[in-house]
Amino acid sequence: MKTILFNAAGDDAFPGRLDAVLGLARRFDAHLTLLHAIPYEAVGVLDFQGAAFAAMVPIWREEAARLRETTLADLANEGVSWNWVDAGGPAALALLRESALNDLVVVSARDQSAGPDTPSFTAGELALSASCPVLVLPETCTRIDPEAPALVAWDGSAEASHALKAAVPLLKLSSAVYLATVKESAKPAKEPDLPPVAGADYLSRHGISCEMIEVAPHDEGVAAALQAEAATRKAGLLVMGAYGHTRLTERVFGGVTRRMLTGVRIPLLLTH
Repeated sequence: MKTILFNAAGDDAFPGRLDAVLGLARRFDAHLTLLHAIPYEAVGVLDFQGAAFAAMVPIWREEAARLRETTLADLANEGVSWNWVDAGGPAALALLRESALNDLVVVSARDQSAGPDTPSFTAGELALSASCPVLVLPETCTRIDPEAPALVAWDGSAEASHALKAAVPLLKLSSAVYLATVKESAKPAKEPDLPPVAGADYLSRHGISCEMIEVAPHDEGVAAALQAEAATRKAGLLVMGAYGHTRLTERVFGGVTRRMLTGVRIPLLLTH
């Protein structure tokens, strides 16, 4: 993992997340690209006369310049290779364009303009569309502990397999890895496409030992069961495949993915 792309959002919790990402970049001796997107289309679409749009552009540019100046001053003595990218438009699209030559994209669990209980559109869009994995940090995250235990959600699907493969660099650093299958009592049992032992065998070939565990069902569903198990195991990373639907009402997120993104408590690694 030698190239990390980070969403440089200007919210109050951004400096803490930057510290967390810098720690990760140092651990992997990785280059860090900070991307700041100015979402000017948001007003442009609603303001047909362009007056509000024209008035806001200088303000957005001034805020972007201030954020860039402050951040670059903080980066001066961090000992990490970095570059800064300014982009116009939604952060999800700008990050998607830039992600093609990156090994990891890191974003906050909450979009700047969204409410506290709203899943991040940016994280979901990237998880379903980017060619590299997406690490979603709790909004107020200030540190990533690579050596903490990791919980990998496993259901035998292609999405779970892709997430497992993408997580290998991080799992190699974990003190313990749990390959977790959630037992869903409301559904008839069926044989998974790939059993947990197939995932365990794959990890073993990369020098990673893991414990296969079955997680008890939770009244609030699979996501709640995984989050509870992660807390019990004191996990510092949760890995899962991202699921999307083509129905209009679920165009971006599947049910479990939506729930996981609504209550991100520890770093969450997603890939489709």
